[in-house]
Amino acid sequence: MTSTRWFAAPTLIMASAILNGCAPDLSCEGDWCGTMVAVSGAEPEALLPPLAKYDVDLALGDLLFWKLADIGPESNTFGDQGFVPKLAESWTIEGPTTIAFRINAQARWHDGVPVSAHDVAFTYQVYVDPAVGYNSRSRLAPIASVTARDSVTAVFEFERQYPEQLFDAVYHMRILPHHILGDVERADLVSHPFVRNPIGNGPFRFVRWDAGEAVELAGDSSFFAGRPGLRRIVWRFASDPIAMVSQLIAGEADYLSYIPGTENIARVSEQSHLQVAPVELAAYNFLGFNLRDPEDPSRPHPLFAERQLRRAIAMGIDRQALIQALLGEYGRDLVGPLTQSLWIWTDDVPRISFDSAGARRTLADLGWSDRNGDAILEREGQSLSFEVIVPTSSALRTRTAVILQDQLRQLGIELDINELETTTWATRAAAGRFDSYLQSHVHDASPASVAESWSTAGIGGFNYVAYSSSEFDRLVAEATSTSERETARARWKEALTVINGDSPAAWLYQPMLVAGLHDRLENVSIPWDEYWKSMWTWRVAPDKVIARDLIAPN
Repeated sequence: MTSTRWFAAPTLIMASAILNGCAPDLSCEGDWCGTMVAVSGAEPEALLPPLAKYDVDLALGDLLFWKLADIGPESNTFGDQGFVPKLAESWTIEGPTTIAFRINAQARWHDGVPVSAHDVAFTYQVYVDPAVGYNSRSRLAPIASVTARDSVTAVFEFERQYPEQLFDAVYHMRILPHHILGDVERADLVSHPFVRNPIGNGPFRFVRWDAGEAVELAGDSSFFAGRPGLRRIVWRFASDPIAMVSQLIAGEADYLSYIPGTENIARVSEQSHLQVAPVELAAYNFLGFNLRDPEDPSRPHPLFAERQLRRAIAMGIDRQALIQALLGEYGRDLVGPLTQSLWIWTDDVPRISFDSAGARRTLADLGWSDRNGDAILEREGQSLSFEVIVPTSSALRTRTAVILQDQLRQLGIELDINELETTTWATRAAAGRFDSYLQSHVHDASPASVAESWSTAGIGGFNYVAYSSSEFDRLVAEATSTSERETARARWKEALTVINGDSPAAWLYQPMLVAGLHDRLENVSIPWDEYWKSMWTWRVAPDKVIARDLIAPN
C-alpha cells in the first residue's frame, strides 16, 4: 500500500473545515499553491551535486542548486552562441584562455547569504578534488584555475584555447556554498550532514528527507529569477515499477519521469486524466566486452581481447528485432556510442550490421566449432561461453539480456545471465570484475562525453571495458580542439568509424524517455539533456487544484 503520510498533515484551516463537515475551498486565485508529486524507482544517495550518480540525485540537486549559465534551446556547445544566464547575469571573453562571469547581485543562498564569486572558486576546487570523486572530473581538466576577482566576478583561466570553453565552465558545476562547506575536509563531504539537509541557491529549498519514502522541496517565493510555478514538490521512491505506474494511474502521483515497458506505456495511455510524453533521451544501451581479464587486469581477456570475436558477436545481434521487442516505436537504432541528440550525429557512419551468416563464417574462421554436439561452439577445449552482469533495478536490461541470450544461442554462443543487486553490479562494473555487462550510458550535450567514456583517458573512470586506441584518441583530440565546426564533425565521424570497427561493445539501442504526466500539470517542457531542468516553471492548472495543493511546505 502506498504511504499517505505526506498528505496527512493539512493546514489548521483545512482541518477545521473538515471537522465541521465543510469541504475546503480549493480555489488558488490570488494565492500561490500547487503540489506536484513525482515518483521514481530509486532514492538519491546524496543531495550534493558533485556526488550525484543517478538521475534522481541530479534532478533534485538541480532544483536546489543552479549553474552559472546553461545551453539554450538549440543545445549549442561549440563557441559561445545561445547560452542563457542563470546565477551569472553576464560573462566576458577577455582573451583566448580567459572568461569572466559576473554573478547576479540578487542571487541568494536559502539562508539569505548572497551568492558570490568566492562560492564559484570554491565549487571548482570541490569538483576537481579526487577525494570528492566527481564522476566527470576529467571534463574540468582544461580549466587551469577559477578565482574571485572581487565578490561578484569569477574568472576562469584555461590551459588552452578550444571551442567548448564556455560550455565546460558552466555546464558541469552547480555552485556550492563556501560559507557552509568551506572548512569541511573534502573526503568528509560524502558523510557530512549537508548532503541530506542542503542549503541551496536554486528555485526550490530543501524541506525534509524521509529515508526510503520521499524528499520534500518548497518553492522559494523570493527566488531572484522569478517565483517557481509550484509551491511544493514531493518526490517519492518506489522500487517496484508496477507500483510507480499504479500511483500515477490512481492520482497519487502527478509525474513519472520514465514509464517502464511498452505494456505500462499502454496502461497510462488509456487513462483519460494522464498523458504520455515521449522525449529524446541522451542515453544509449550497449553490451560491453571487458578487454581485460577480470581475475587479473594486467592480462588481456581470454575471449574479448580478440577483435574479430567481438565483431562476430556484434554482427550476430539482431538489433531491429531487439528494439521492436523491447521498445517498439520508442526505440532508436545507434550508429555508435552516442545518440541523435548530439550535433555530431550522422546516419552514414560505417558500422557493423546484423549478418548471422557472416557471424557464423567469422567464428568458423577463428576456429570455433561444435565438436561435441551440445550446440555450443568450442576451440582448443574452451567453450564459447561468457557471463553478462545485469542490475536487478533495470527491467529493461534484464529483458535485453534474455533476448540476447536467445539470439547468441542460435550462433552457438552461451550467454550466462547474472542478475546482481544494483550496488553490487555497479561495484563490479567499476572494478572490471565481469566478462561483459549491460549498461546504459547517459551523455551530456557535448560530444566530448563520448571521449569521457571510451578514450584511453577514460579508463578508471567510465571506460569500464578498458578500451584503448591511439587512433581513436588522436581523432577525438583533433575533433575537440579545432575551431572549425565542420572539421570537428568530420573528425568525430572518423573516430566513430574506428571505435565501431574495434567493437569494444555491441551498440544496442537508444531508448526514448516516455514520461507520464497528470493533466493537472501545465507549462510542461522536458529538455532532452536534463529532463528536470525546466521543472521549476511547471505549475498546477488553476481549475484542477486538489486538496494536497493547498498544503503549505513544512
